[in-house]
Amino acid sequence: MTTDNPFPAENPFAVPSELPYQLPPFDRIEIGHYLPAFERGMAEQRAEADAIAADPEPPTFENTLVALERSGRILQRVSAAFFNVTSSDTSPELQEIESTVVPLLSAHSDAIMLDRSLYQRIQTLYDQRESLGLDAESSWLLERYHTEFVRAGARLSDEEHVRLRELNAALAGLATDFGNKVRDEMKASAVVVDDVADLDGLSDDAIAAAEQAARDRGLERGYVLNLILPTAQPALASLHNRDLRKRLHTASVTRGGRGDEHDTTDLVRRIVRLRAERARLLGFEHHAAYQISDNTARTVRAVEEMLAKLAPAAVANAQTEAEDLQAAIGPEITLEPWDWAYYTERVRRERYAIDETELRPYFELERVLWDGVFFAAGKLYGLRFEERPDLPAYHPDARVFEVLDDDGSPLGLFIGDFFTRTSKRGGAWANALVPQSRLFGTAPVVVNNLNINRAPEGEPTLLTLDEVRTLFHEFGHALHTLFSQVYFPKFAGTRVPRDFVEYPSQVNEVWMLWPEVLENYAVHHETGDRLPQEIVDRLQAAKQFNEGFATTEYLAASLLDLAWHTLTVDDLDAMGDQPIDVREFEAAALERAGVAVPFVPPRYRTPYFAHIFSGAAYSAGYYSYIWSEVLDADTVDWLVEEGGLRRELGDTFREGLLSKGGSADSMQVYRAFRGRDPLIEPLLKRRGLIAVS
Repeated sequence: MTTDNPFPAENPFAVPSELPYQLPPFDRIEIGHYLPAFERGMAEQRAEADAIAADPEPPTFENTLVALERSGRILQRVSAAFFNVTSSDTSPELQEIESTVVPLLSAHSDAIMLDRSLYQRIQTLYDQRESLGLDAESSWLLERYHTEFVRAGARLSDEEHVRLRELNAALAGLATDFGNKVRDEMKASAVVVDDVADLDGLSDDAIAAAEQAARDRGLERGYVLNLILPTAQPALASLHNRDLRKRLHTASVTRGGRGDEHDTTDLVRRIVRLRAERARLLGFEHHAAYQISDNTARTVRAVEEMLAKLAPAAVANAQTEAEDLQAAIGPEITLEPWDWAYYTERVRRERYAIDETELRPYFELERVLWDGVFFAAGKLYGLRFEERPDLPAYHPDARVFEVLDDDGSPLGLFIGDFFTRTSKRGGAWANALVPQSRLFGTAPVVVNNLNINRAPEGEPTLLTLDEVRTLFHEFGHALHTLFSQVYFPKFAGTRVPRDFVEYPSQVNEVWMLWPEVLENYAVHHETGDRLPQEIVDRLQAAKQFNEGFATTEYLAASLLDLAWHTLTVDDLDAMGDQPIDVREFEAAALERAGVAVPFVPPRYRTPYFAHIFSGAAYSAGYYSYIWSEVLDADTVDWLVEEGGLRRELGDTFREGLLSKGGSADSMQVYRAFRGRDPLIEPLLKRRGLIAVS
């Protein structure tokens, strides 16, 4: 690879960071540093891989697999920093670099994974695996490298390699385009409101946030309701103005399909076809079969059978909930999707005397973070947290915390980036800037990103119950990363199968309503009063309230994902030259799956389903959340039975599961930890899909 851009030693990615925990030196990183570092990093790793492949010595575990693990250090450093920033604080300049780099990275990966000499060395070791005397993690490393090279197409012919490279490059570019369009559309589709009276029902701080959002867009007056990534928009639960609710809902569900510059439907069609062709080239019926074969579910049928168990009961519950809502509305108005959240809150208040607006004063961000999330981690695992304002982050909103173990020894860094901004993509996520590895002697640095509306200057940031849950959830991913104790970086933290990765984070959600934790953080930010026990009791009683809707909207998205990715090349050819009508396909798929409920739209509709179209990770894998929830609910049952927030249980979960990362077969790790296969009954009870005895 050649470049006109020099790569001087002062480029921050040239050598490992000298900051604590090798935190990227964001105070020194400039936009101009990224592309030269990517180019040098890819060239360096390719040279390293070529040297391994050309080694005249017979392949050994050290000179082949360990050497591969050691390769690409510059590329790892720049990739971790760059893709964190493009998700959290992008700009047109960064998007341009991303559009350039992503196809190059795809080609770079192909150059290594399709190298026949390199693959032959791995195959030789794989054939000798029983006689190599490897420890368990090393044996799994050999197993994974062999599997990944085969899945990448190493066994294909030269002609097939050419086509595979073309497919991978095209898909990488299309996924980047999809993500950028979705992010830009979220900003463009925000709803502008002129009259504050139309915002009646929103809290004072939500109105102030809408006013600030308008100013941030350069508007001299008015208010802006920014969209979040999922279909449901938080303001729908509070706005009294039905016409405005309809505007907001319509803006949300029509994203990406309006035929304008943000339209993603052609990208969807192209991505689906190319993924289907690639799957066939690699020997699979369709993309879903390819993806799921390397997850814990193993087969599409296993996933479909599980979802089929859940869908009828979830839809029936949603229908019952709809009848309750229609009764609350009265005969004058027919329930519509933009009414659901609003009247759900009314029914919740009437049935359980729970009002989200009354809860929020008890959920102040700093208190939830320190006295909730961090407190639970301290009680269960003995962790301590110290904020480190002296360490640079990539944005002024991002805060750095040092994490110390119970004996005071350093464990890693946690970065919390909680507030929404126009330069951040929607949703919430976690990612590692530095993976833990004993091979390199590195400790973890992990980021949590959320999209909470910032309160006006000088005011406290108050969270909704769902935002509290998200904070606990994402910190579960952080714990999985922080507790990693693996030798090889390939297995660090959350580098596990996609349908296993959500499991530890979902377990961490249990602590948000755990009495000892809730009592510690749910304190009124003005009066200092704790959340009254009667409200706590009602929150517990309302756990299954609206679960029919929540489960159905989730299942609809999961089944829609599978519908797109179980299309074969023959299926697509049979449709003829006429482009697929994305909306019609979506409607038909939901109808076939039995989840076409008019007033319960999918959590994500196709044109803004970024999980599955802006990257490969969740494609044919959105089912992962509920698949993981089987493990989560089973584990929470164990925690409750054994007394909950106890160090002994935390140590067992940490050492038996969280510390393992991806260093062994995930289901074997689970069986060793739990002593048996997971049971589905705890999940069914949690979601109200079977009667609780």
